[in-house]
Amino acid sequence: MRMILAASLASLALTGCSTLESLPSDRIGQAQMNRANGVPVGTAQLLSNGQTLSLAMAATGLEPGEHGFHLHTTGRCDAPDFTSAGGHLNPLGREHGSLNPEGQHLGDMPNLVVGASRTGSFEIDIGPDTPAYRDYLFDADGTAIVIHAGPDDYRTDPAGDAGSRVACGVLRAS
Repeated sequence: MRMILAASLASLALTGCSTLESLPSDRIGQAQMNRANGVPVGTAQLLSNGQTLSLAMAATGLEPGEHGFHLHTTGRCDAPDFTSAGGHLNPLGREHGSLNPEGQHLGDMPNLVVGASRTGSFEIDIGPDTPAYRDYLFDADGTAIVIHAGPDDYRTDPAGDAGSRVACGVLRAS
């Protein structure tokens, strides 16, 4: 009787795990995030579950607080200021920010929240996994991922008033 009950419970538990959200994600891109002096501060991974692209980020050694975090138009991270990364990735010609009625850029991400331990992480869906979105991210000049010194206000065009660029990484296809 106990074996039948255990088998029934195991079967019921497995059926609850078969949702679309629980399907494994494939890593299709990644970036090593570094400060201008070359010190690594984290990694970013571009993931796909076959329908949606998501970006997962983990960072350490940053000042506690909120930091603007964006995808930028050019896959270059030249020190000392990372301006070689260009502006925010905006292939659809929109305004900046989730609070802007004309927004938002494809490259606009939520703020990265760094705790007292000087670490922060998150994962966010960035769009459908379509050939067009992959082309936006892996075009001829590439895409950079940039962490800013301050928080993004989600509305000030073109960059959210997030301050200087403190870390950068080039997104490379996996």
